[in-house]
Amino acid sequence: MSRGPFDPRFDDLPATLPIFPLAGVLLLPGGKLPLNIFEPRYLDMTSDALAGERIIGMIQPTASDSDAASPPVYPTGCAGRITSFAETDDGRYLITLTGLCRFDVAEELPLHRGYRRVVPRFEPYRADLEAEAKAVIDRTRLCNALKAYFALQSLAVDWEAIEETADEKLVTSLAMICPFEPSEKQALLESPDLTERCRKMTALMEMAVLNSAASDVLRH
Repeated sequence: MSRGPFDPRFDDLPATLPIFPLAGVLLLPGGKLPLNIFEPRYLDMTSDALAGERIIGMIQPTASDSDAASPPVYPTGCAGRITSFAETDDGRYLITLTGLCRFDVAEELPLHRGYRRVVPRFEPYRADLEAEAKAVIDRTRLCNALKAYFALQSLAVDWEAIEETADEKLVTSLAMICPFEPSEKQALLESPDLTERCRKMTALMEMAVLNSAASDVLRH
């Protein structure tokens, strides 16, 4: 991942991290995630982040249908820095998180102003803040799978823009926006590198298309 001029160095990453558990929402290093913040505890979390290091951890609950106030979460998430924000007249924050580095949850801390905090372990993902070696991507297979998958999902796409997008940005953006299941998104997050993430994502799209075709055959 290429570093921005305001991105922290690895050694400057925080020792404690507020977390925002959201099922089906994926943040990856280098990706940009827009968020509409309206719940009181997350308004407080955002205010505190803006007054400090501007870093929030995105992480998924392990059960998307949990009604618990503090549902169990996956052991791995991704920290992002608030790179833009706006206040609305009805008391919301509109923010954009730019992914920095993945983390493992070493320990969960007591609630602070209603929101959750963890002690993150960034060390296994130090490479997220370094320039990644050139990924080996089968772009032809990826685009073929993408065309079939987007047709299945009835999603429109600007193919000219896709063709002009660099590999790293394309794989990161697609992994974040495609409507995969939470467990599938978690598998993409935990992929060791961009090459493996692209391979898994392509396989997920191909499997979805094949399963749909098989269902059509069974119905007929």
